[in-house]
Amino acid sequence: MSVANEKRWAWPPSRGRGVVGAVVGCFVLGGVLMVVPPDGGAGREARVEGVVAAAPGPEAVVRDREARVRARPGDHASWAVLGTAYVERARRTGAVADYPKAERALRTSLRLRPHGNADALDGLTALAGARRDFRAAKRWGEEAVRVAPGRWTSYALLIDAYHGLGRYEDARWTLEKLMKLRSGPAVRARAARVYWDQGRREDAATVIADAAAAAGTPAERSAWWVRAGELAWERGEPRESLRYCTASPAAVADPDAGACRGRALAALGRTGEAVRAYRAALSQRGSAQVALELGELYESMGRVEAAKEQYGVVRALVRRSASAGVNEALVLGALEAEHGDPDVAVRVLRAEWGRHPSLRVADALGWALHRAGEDGEALSYARRTTDKARGGEVRSAAYAYHQGEIEQALGLAGPARRHLEEARRINPFDWRVRVSGGWSRSSPRP
Repeated sequence: MSVANEKRWAWPPSRGRGVVGAVVGCFVLGGVLMVVPPDGGAGREARVEGVVAAAPGPEAVVRDREARVRARPGDHASWAVLGTAYVERARRTGAVADYPKAERALRTSLRLRPHGNADALDGLTALAGARRDFRAAKRWGEEAVRVAPGRWTSYALLIDAYHGLGRYEDARWTLEKLMKLRSGPAVRARAARVYWDQGRREDAATVIADAAAAAGTPAERSAWWVRAGELAWERGEPRESLRYCTASPAAVADPDAGACRGRALAALGRTGEAVRAYRAALSQRGSAQVALELGELYESMGRVEAAKEQYGVVRALVRRSASAGVNEALVLGALEAEHGDPDVAVRVLRAEWGRHPSLRVADALGWALHRAGEDGEALSYARRTTDKARGGEVRSAAYAYHQGEIEQALGLAGPARRHLEEARRINPFDWRVRVSGGWSRSSPRP
């Protein structure tokens, strides 16, 4: 960021607490830096899609607000800005040590202004979501909506919390509320997620493409194109996925885009390029999930020692995340189920199911139970992922594949054949849709 812009966003003390433009949400709603008034007033938000080109990055905000709270330790708004800036910096860089700092800052803001402090509540919701503590995110998000029902950002964050908890009907209801308050790219991106969960794949693809086209900043545009690329991957369209994940010049510096490119390139058989894309993404931000995918790619290439080393990196990243209160149960469960001790995977994922009974966790736990030889119980969880009465409307190759494999192990030939064929129809490129094990499962079937 230029010196001129940094000075512009210095928020001189003489302008006071009511200055519109103080950054309370340096949290990301799918890649959007949020700018709202420091008093958190509903209906007076300064953030309008496409009007944040001069907004500072989180590092500049952290420096500014650290200096501010040293000078004015009773400034609750600056503490909220600082805390949410820490959340955003950690999200971008993978520096998870920022999360405990964020919690201290946000709780300080809440202590200084315990009533009506929607800024701190939104920050705590974003923090809990980033840590994948969706129960806490729900609690903070619902309180934020209660104290400031006209504040649209709170609804967007709450949708993520409901999704993580498997409360899909609540997510849909919250989206309806959100869309009455706001339109624009950030809202469309949330709508795409909800539509996808409903099995409305084409609607989701259209809405996310519209969000990317309407984005007002390079960061926004990159975030939405990457999401479009991820949805294209899930539909079994790796070439489209690659095109979307390289659609924005800003994607070069976006680790999510790097992982998206790696996934698509591996599916297309361009494994050397895929390795480079994954390694570039990891150099920008340490991610246990991305590290796991790279390890599996190495294994598929016959690079067994490189794969083992990469799985060690996954474990190290999981431990580092845990030290900062970040929940990596799904990654650890997948690692243990496929490349470690399935019994450990079952223990980890049972605990996660108790916290967050979502479809993703049901699928992961069912697969871990299968790998541990407990196919009868495994099937009960696998069936949840396709049970529409429980929210299982999403069309997922992984879910169908896992259910089919479990049914096959139980001798249920008809259902197994049906679900395995469905998995191939949905996405034959998905590495979880196996041919004979290993990364060869990412190749299309004949």
